[in-house]
Order: sequence, then C-alpha cells, then structure tokens
Amino acid sequence: MHDPGEEALTGGNASKAVIRVGETVRKPWLATTEHVVSYMRALRAKGIDVPRHLGRDEQGRQVLEYVPGSLAMSNDPLDESTVAAIGRLVRSIHDASADLPVPEEWPVLLRATEPDLVCHNDLASWNLIIDGDRLVFIDWDGAGPSTREWDLAYAAISFGHLFPGSPVGECVARLRAFLEGYDADRPLRQALPATLTRRSRAMHELLLQPHQSGEQPWATMYAEGHGEHWLATTQFIKANQRQWEVACS
Repeated sequence: MHDPGEEALTGGNASKAVIRVGETVRKPWLATTEHVVSYMRALRAKGIDVPRHLGRDEQGRQVLEYVPGSLAMSNDPLDESTVAAIGRLVRSIHDASADLPVPEEWPVLLRATEPDLVCHNDLASWNLIIDGDRLVFIDWDGAGPSTREWDLAYAAISFGHLFPGSPVGECVARLRAFLEGYDADRPLRQALPATLTRRSRAMHELLLQPHQSGEQPWATMYAEGHGEHWLATTQFIKANQRQWEVACS
C-alpha cells in the first residue's frame, strides 16, 4: 500500500525508487553505500555543500537531506556565468577529495585508468540542484575511484552541452567558461579534448553491452534512446575535436 506521506521523485535513470518523505529523501542501501556515506561526510567536513546523510530508516533505506530547488537540466543549456560557477564547484570537490583514501575494493561502473581520486562520477545537469546562488550535486551513489581528467570530461560534456544540435560556437564558449571556473592547468587542458571523445564513447559502450545481454536497467535505457544519444554525442564531439582544442587552449 502506498504511504500518503511518501512522494516518488522522478528524473533518475539507473536508480531504483527514490522517495521524498518530508524534508528527507529515501533511497535503496547499496553494496557501495558505506563507502559513499564516508566520502560524503568527509566532503561536508571540508566545507563542500553536499546533502547530509542521515543514516537508515526502518525499511533499511538511506535517509538523506532533501535539497530544495530545481534541476539544472530544466534550464539546459546553462548560461556561461552559471557554467563557470559550476566549474569552481567541481574544482572544490576534486581538491577536497585529493587527500582522501582510494579503496581498491570500491567498484564503479566506468573505471578510469589508474584511478587516484574518489569522484562523484556523474557530475551532470541531471544531478545538480540550483536554488538561487546555491549549487548542490545530488545522487552520489555512483561515486568511487576515478581521476580528475575522467570526471572532468564527463562534467564538461554535460555543462558545455556538447550534444548534437547544439551550436558549436556556443559549446566552445561554455566549455571555455567551465574550464576557467575550474582553473584547469595546461596538462589537463591539453589532455581533455581527446578524453571528451573517450568518455562519451564509454557511456555508449556501458549501455550497448548490457542491451545485447539484457542486463537491466541499462538494456531498457538503451532501448529508450540513451544508447543512440551517446553514440550521436560521441560522433558530434569527435567531429568537432579541433573546436574543443581551441576552447581548451
């Protein structure tokens, strides 16, 4: 029976039931949740604004602070000043993570080569809440070992809005604003254009292989168009490689 005090939240693709109860959010407790909780609490201790983790409820679900505001994706593509602010936020998260341990036994969906930093791994407009000047990333369940470059590339694709149909000149301006906000150094800027293509291709492959084997929820996501989206995005990014090099210079 449905509890009238519970409200199903929409917007996620891979997550199971996400429920709002008052000023809290309830989510399934996963095999990696203990690692994630420790990471989130470590970030909060360093001043990063992430949702407070409040333990487990009587059903064994995670209990987190409900963050008011609107999803950034509802206003995609974002203006350059907002994108720059997001770049600064991503940099603060990476810097705060730099001295945290990176457990080898922590599984992630798309593992970076030689991971040396715990990252969110899904820093995108569908996981960012905007409430006035407050910017808060939610849905940390996919966090785990990665690298700055791999995590940054995914965020750059989303907040640069490097998607098919986007005017390339506007993408360049947003990508430049994002990297300036992040204050990316020269080696990172030089590596990023090629990593954008690899990161997008990895997303397509993540969906394609389970689609072929029937593994859920990825098979359904592929059939609903996510696979086609990431394939087209990979082609768009690769075709405009020179423009991203200009933006990153």
